[in-house]
Amino acid sequence: MGGSQRLRKAAVIVLGLVWLAPIYLMLVNAAKPEDTYVDSSAWVPADISGLWDNINTAWTRGHLSESFSATAVYSVTAPALSVLIGAAAGYAIVALRLRAGFLWLVVIFTSSVFPLQMLLMPLFTGYVDFDLYDTRLGMILIYTVVSVAFTSFVMRNFFSGIARQTFEAAIVDGASTWRIFWRIYLPMSTPALVALFILQATSVWNDLLLGLTLTRSEEVRPLMASLAALQGNYGGATMPVLLAGGLIVSIPTVLLFLFTQRFFARGLSLGQF
Repeated sequence: MGGSQRLRKAAVIVLGLVWLAPIYLMLVNAAKPEDTYVDSSAWVPADISGLWDNINTAWTRGHLSESFSATAVYSVTAPALSVLIGAAAGYAIVALRLRAGFLWLVVIFTSSVFPLQMLLMPLFTGYVDFDLYDTRLGMILIYTVVSVAFTSFVMRNFFSGIARQTFEAAIVDGASTWRIFWRIYLPMSTPALVALFILQATSVWNDLLLGLTLTRSEEVRPLMASLAALQGNYGGATMPVLLAGGLIVSIPTVLLFLFTQRFFARGLSLGQF
């Protein structure tokens, strides 16, 4: 092994340790009993007997149990809808050669130009006026809308790489445009669809801003908003409870990437992101 290879290997190890340091701190301190946390160093492991108690406190008294089911619904429904709508938009622009298709893509993509913070007040007012405030339907709608711009852009690029002859051959065989979309274009784009779904599901799962603005009840509020409320209720004296809550929130996204990494890697390797 040459000197440059050893240097690269050492750099990778150092970067890996730096990346794992926050995870180590969260696990070590989430396992500490509340009465021993203040008197111990954050870097030194202590008695792990407090881990289950802290998790149970965050899950029950922090109302994470109600928010977990709501966030699971949002993280599955909204990304699925946004990916399907984005694929349909890309198909219409590329395969159907929609008139002024690029202009439509620009119109769709402009929804992501302005920072979301600028839209919070009119969004809140509109949700109240249309009785969508603090409803699961309202949260699914907004999560879908904010994701469609990116999915449309990516799927338009992906479908541009499919030969035009594929669409023309299907038309000659008598297939309708809807049948071509469902039976040919969607199956061919499965890796990109899965990668997009994972990215959007993670984004929805980790959302805090929209959850704080558009919800107030535990059964509708997303997990991150409930975790923020947990911090307000318990304060720094119960930091192990907060870290245990963060552990609960983090596990599903980690498992999602572990079980779908093959599809995610294939989607990224297509070079369309």
